[in-house]
Amino acid sequence: MPSKLHLTLFKRKELRTLQISNEEYKQLKPLLFSISYRMLGSVSEAEDIVQEIFLKAYQVEIEELKNKKAYLCKMVTNRSLDVLKSARFKKEQYVGPWNPEPLLLEEFESDPALTLLKKEGLSIAYLRMMEHLTPDERAVLLLREVFEFSYKEIADMIEKSEENCRKIFSRAKSKISHIDGESLHYERNKSIVNRFIEAFQLQKTDVLLELLSENVTLYSDGGGIVRAAIRPIVTPQNVSAFIFGILKKAPADFRIEVKNVNGQPAILIYLNGQLSSITSLFIRNEQIEEIYIILNPNKLP
Repeated sequence: MPSKLHLTLFKRKELRTLQISNEEYKQLKPLLFSISYRMLGSVSEAEDIVQEIFLKAYQVEIEELKNKKAYLCKMVTNRSLDVLKSARFKKEQYVGPWNPEPLLLEEFESDPALTLLKKEGLSIAYLRMMEHLTPDERAVLLLREVFEFSYKEIADMIEKSEENCRKIFSRAKSKISHIDGESLHYERNKSIVNRFIEAFQLQKTDVLLELLSENVTLYSDGGGIVRAAIRPIVTPQNVSAFIFGILKKAPADFRIEVKNVNGQPAILIYLNGQLSSITSLFIRNEQIEEIYIILNPNKLP
């Protein structure tokens, strides 16, 4: 990568350039990726959008560009909104439940993005709840609650009034209020994940039923590419039967690891040395309320 990224600007027929230093690029890229990923739930799409934004940040008056960060955040937000709106039909045609694309954070241990990626609003449960929101609600909620932008800054980014942004935020919060209370304590959750693994490996039905909430729901995402449950599975008895059914069909040499996925401990299953699935849990009050199994190979890292 060149030491400076030159973004061409034109004003009164004079060639001008907006220069983003290497250091600015390193600082801004994680923020832009974090915004886009949380809005879309897709690692690959977020990476493409961020690259596109850096390459196409043009046609802006230099005098108007008071804040590069705000300008680029506005660009990435609006581009993500465009993608969200155009993806509605694609989501409607998706085979079976849709789960967000998991982000394996161990790959970012030496990356400055880790600080931003570890913030709230990153869990699979939270990202999946975003599907209950309109694109504008999603943008306002994330920019305000996760990234702590002021209503004035958000209004400028999505080109709506501050009053309207406040109303959108309130509406968005009420729509996902059922996720309030999600446990984000990594080590405590890891203990529950390990008990969950032990219960289904040793077929301890009583332990598994203790861990599962009465309202537990399992979402299995194969995307029509690999075999998965077409509809969500509900009730502790049905969920435990489904999990034990998976175990019975698994080859003897399957391997399980627990790794940091989206800031929380998740279960990675390997078949024949290849990553086959990632399972994340929504834990509240030390019980598992939702299970997200990502089997779609296009979503696995």
